[in-house]
Amino acid sequence: MRVKPTARRRAVRPDEEGRPWRPVAVWGAVAIVAVALIALLFLALREPGALEGLRRVAGLSRGHDESVDYAGLDLPPAGGLHSGVWQNCGIYDEPIDTRNALHSMEHGAVWIAYQPELPEEDVATLREMVQGQTYVVLSPYPGLRSPVVLTAWGIQLEVDSVDDNRIPEFVARYQRGPQTPELGASCSNGTGQPLQ
Repeated sequence: MRVKPTARRRAVRPDEEGRPWRPVAVWGAVAIVAVALIALLFLALREPGALEGLRRVAGLSRGHDESVDYAGLDLPPAGGLHSGVWQNCGIYDEPIDTRNALHSMEHGAVWIAYQPELPEEDVATLREMVQGQTYVVLSPYPGLRSPVVLTAWGIQLEVDSVDDNRIPEFVARYQRGPQTPELGASCSNGTGQPLQ
């Protein structure tokens, strides 16, 4: 006597070789979901849209050379040969040595340089912005072509006003950011006596 197949057995149709197709479909769906999740994670971890006016500089030298001369530049360099001693991060009211500042940038500092003739209320605004930041150097820079220039290793942004909302965004993105060659290195116990 022949037994009728159950309803469950009828729902599982074998492929041409006699294997059920349901496990193949389930694993295919799992693979599609996994690929979609990986793609979403990749999109979420991407750097947010570039700041308008941002300039990137590639191929910067990273050696120590006390004889390199950066005098007379109208913008701080975005990296390059520098002093073997870094600038202590903080706020300065006098110009600092570019070679030391570059070493701090290599450690993850953002250097905010401003024109020495910037109005005192604008300097006060910059000081308020960076107060409490551990990897920021703020200093005047003689001959600067823009009122304020923000520089991290390999990245630079010129702004015309201390009220520009790109300033805090730049600091948040690039202070110890992904461009930092020596992430985790110190920004203290170097040279200089910051005001704060």
